[in-house]
Amino acid sequence: MPSTRDIRRRIVSVKKTAQITSAMEKVAQAKMARAQQAARAGRPYAELMNRVLAEVVTHAADFDHPFMKKRGGDKRALILVTTDKGMCGPINSNLLRKVSDEFVTDNTRVIAAGKKGAQHATRIGWDLAAEFSYSDTPVFAEARAIARLAAELFENAEVDHVDIAFTNFINTLTQKPEVQRLLPITEIKGVQTGVEGEEMSTELPGSTAEFLFEPSANGVLGELLPHYLNFQVYQILLEARASEFSSKMVAMKNATDNANDLIKDLTLEYNKMRQAAITNELLEITTAQMALGN
Repeated sequence: MPSTRDIRRRIVSVKKTAQITSAMEKVAQAKMARAQQAARAGRPYAELMNRVLAEVVTHAADFDHPFMKKRGGDKRALILVTTDKGMCGPINSNLLRKVSDEFVTDNTRVIAAGKKGAQHATRIGWDLAAEFSYSDTPVFAEARAIARLAAELFENAEVDHVDIAFTNFINTLTQKPEVQRLLPITEIKGVQTGVEGEEMSTELPGSTAEFLFEPSANGVLGELLPHYLNFQVYQILLEARASEFSSKMVAMKNATDNANDLIKDLTLEYNKMRQAAITNELLEITTAQMALGN
């Protein structure tokens, strides 16, 4: 049975843990807000791209591009977007379970964005084509590097299609593992910048202005598709980071609450033991006095 000193030491230790998890919760909250702000910052670019896409798709005739080439094979490149660190709840395990059960086969090449995905791929024995890292607030260059490798594998016919697996940010309490098809591009939709409670429609807007395309609408669309792919990957990286920090914030809040509950239980146990020790001392004193009196 632990002594009062042992319980007192454990209370001090749990209090320190609660302070750490509370600080981590506040840091995660601030980083999540920055990721959401970065998503909002890309909205003017997305709106302009959607306007141009609407005009280009309308004027392009018999358009053909390597990104739109369909193949009948089953070779896949999977961009696996996970976190670099742990202590962020179940989002990594949920995503890895989903892709393991439904998407990874012997013909799958994995492009890992995040250390957790790369470590899992190496441990399981998946075909790891490359590993990328990305910052807490992803920048466009990081997304472009990932998209470029995936596009090269597709254009060189090393894979027949490219998917991307990530944790979609629904709201602060909900994050959902999803897998989306990137290549081949079968339908050109409007790019979107999703943040909590705000989502742009994927429908291309109607024509509102006259555009003059040089050298041609087909040529402009050909140059625009790589940027379209890059921006899709960039937005998904922002979604994944927002999901990570949201999940970490919730996990750290739960850890802090559990630590505080444990402190209450330990304090109660400590007080009971201390009271029992005082009662025993009083009994001993009373017994001694009675013995001396007799």
